[in-house]
Amino acid sequence: MNKCTAMETKLADMLLDPEAAPAKVKTHVGECESCRRELENLRATMSAMDAWTAPEPSPYFMTRLGARMREEREAPQQSWFQRLRARYAYGPPMHARPLAAMALTVMLLVGGGAYLGVTNIEQPLPKPDANAAVVHDLQTLDSNAQVLDQLEAISDNPNDAISDDPNSDDPQTQ
Repeated sequence: MNKCTAMETKLADMLLDPEAAPAKVKTHVGECESCRRELENLRATMSAMDAWTAPEPSPYFMTRLGARMREEREAPQQSWFQRLRARYAYGPPMHARPLAAMALTVMLLVGGGAYLGVTNIEQPLPKPDANAAVVHDLQTLDSNAQVLDQLEAISDNPNDAISDDPNSDDPQTQ
């Protein structure tokens, strides 16, 4: 089968000039049934092409073609806008497909962004302050006067330290 694939290109040469074909090709075609059928199909196609005759053009074809060519030469030159409009209005629709795909992509991106709430892209988010937790704790302590008074009492008398053992009966450690 691999040899048949290599012979396909040489079959056309054998069809056009059988005497100039190499002996290997002739031997292979004589032995291989599929290559022999392919050669017969090619001969049938060529004989059908030889029998076919092209239709004669109308006797007025050249006259009409010359008249149309003269009209086009004598017609005023169109502006670039008219040529562009004619091309897009009457041309093949293939040029509009990339534009339509791009427009659809932009619409999807804009619609998705609006849906997700991404509307203020220009404004950066405020950066959180690194000391925000510390400031909040200090504000809470400042507003809680009782805790502040207790802390001042402890700091005024260092001998009144609170013991680690809450069950201690020692009055000095309480």
